[in-house]
Amino acid sequence: MIGFYLFPRFQLLDLSGPLAAFQMANAAANAAVPGALYRPIVLSRTGGAVPASAALEVSTTRFKPHLGALDTLVVVGGAGVHDAGETDVQAVRALAGSARRVTSVCTGAFLLAAAGLLDRRRATTHWRFAARLQREYPAIRVQADRIYVEDGTVWTSAGITAGIDLALALIEADHGMALSKAVARELVVPHRRAGGQSQHSEMIALEPECDRIRRVLAYAKAHLDQRLDVQYLAEEASLSLRQFNRLFQAQTGETPAKAVERLRVEAARSRVEAGIEPIEVIAASVGFTDPERMRRAFIRRFGHPPQGLRRAAYEGPADALHQTSRQARSCLTDRTNSAGRE
Repeated sequence: MIGFYLFPRFQLLDLSGPLAAFQMANAAANAAVPGALYRPIVLSRTGGAVPASAALEVSTTRFKPHLGALDTLVVVGGAGVHDAGETDVQAVRALAGSARRVTSVCTGAFLLAAAGLLDRRRATTHWRFAARLQREYPAIRVQADRIYVEDGTVWTSAGITAGIDLALALIEADHGMALSKAVARELVVPHRRAGGQSQHSEMIALEPECDRIRRVLAYAKAHLDQRLDVQYLAEEASLSLRQFNRLFQAQTGETPAKAVERLRVEAARSRVEAGIEPIEVIAASVGFTDPERMRRAFIRRFGHPPQGLRRAAYEGPADALHQTSRQARSCLTDRTNSAGRE
C-alpha cells in the first residue's frame, strides 16, 4: 500500500503526477489485476474532501494511528504546508514509523523535517524554498539543486513535476528500468531525469535576502572566468571567512564552492549543447582550470559528462545519455580507485 498524505491547499500536481505513475505501473505490469504492484490510498488528518490550491477537492481517508503498515509514504507539498499544525506532524511521524520507505514531493519535505525524519540526512525541495528549509532545519543537509535525493529509506524530490521523476525512480528501484521506461512512455514524458540533475536554470537567478550575498553572487556570475576562491568572495562581502560561509549557506542552502561550480556548469551547458565550440574552450571560459574538472562537475550536476549532453542534443534519444553516463561513472570510479591506491 502506498499512502499519499494531503493537507488543505496542497499542490494538485504533487499528488496527481506520482499517483498516475503508480497507476500506469499497475496497468503495465498486469492489466487484468488492478493494484497488482501498488495499492494507493489518499490520507489526511481529517478525512473527507481536502481542498487543493487549484480550487479542486480530493476525497481522502482519515488518518488513524492503527491504519496498518504502508510500503511507501508520500507527503505532498503545496502552499498549505506552512500552515500545517502539530497534528499533521504527528500523523506523518506515525505513518512513517510503519512504512518501509518515506518520501516527499516539493515542500512536503517541510513536514518530514518537522517530524524529525530528515535530521542528518541529505534532502531537497523546490528550489525556491531550499534556503528556507536549510535555515529552519539546520540539521538537514539540503541539496538545493537536485531533482530528487535518496538517503537510505528516505527520498525527497524537487517541486511539482519532479514528483513524476521521483515516482519513476521508485518504480525502477522496485521493479527495474524496463517497467519504469514503460510507465514513462505511457505518461508521454522523457524517462526520468537523473537525481543529480539541476532543478532549473533559474537557480542562476537566485536572489537571497541578504544584500551582501546578492552582491557576491552577482560578482561571481560576472567573473566566472576568474579565480573565485571562498576567501576572495568573503572579502567581497566584507565578512570573515567563517561569517561568510555561515551566512551564504543560510541564505542559499549550499556552500559557496558548490554555488560557484553550479554557476559555471549552468553557464557552460547551453554552449556545450550548441556544439559550436570545443569543450576545452568552454571549460576555460567559464573558469574550470581544465576540461577534466568540468567533466567531473557535469557528472555531479547533471549525471552525464559534457560529451554525453552534446551527443544527446543532436541525437535526441535518452539512450545516448544512458550510454555515456555508464561510461563516465566507470571512468570516474576507476580514477577514484587509482587515486586511493596512490
